[in-house]
Amino acid sequence: MAHGNYTLSLGPRFSYAMFGLDGFAFALNCGFDRVRLPAPLPVGSRVRMRAVLSDISDIAGGVQIAVTQTFEREGTDKPVCVAEMLTRAYTG
Repeated sequence: MAHGNYTLSLGPRFSYAMFGLDGFAFALNCGFDRVRLPAPLPVGSRVRMRAVLSDISDIAGGVQIAVTQTFEREGTDKPVCVAEMLTRAYTG
């Protein structure tokens, strides 16, 4: 079985391939919140991720962005991981 931390480590990589943050000087990955691992992920399985923008809130100098990431194993209905990734993007 793949460790849950391995599945979480795919989140930023998949996110970079799905969307970008334009108009900001830099962004920081602040980690994850509300992590759930409802099903196992056997080694060698194909996995994909769906992402939904959950929240954007103002912070000093920029915004905090919350994206709910759902990781799914090919051939199953139950997700292997659901987590909220937090990113802070600053204007300068």
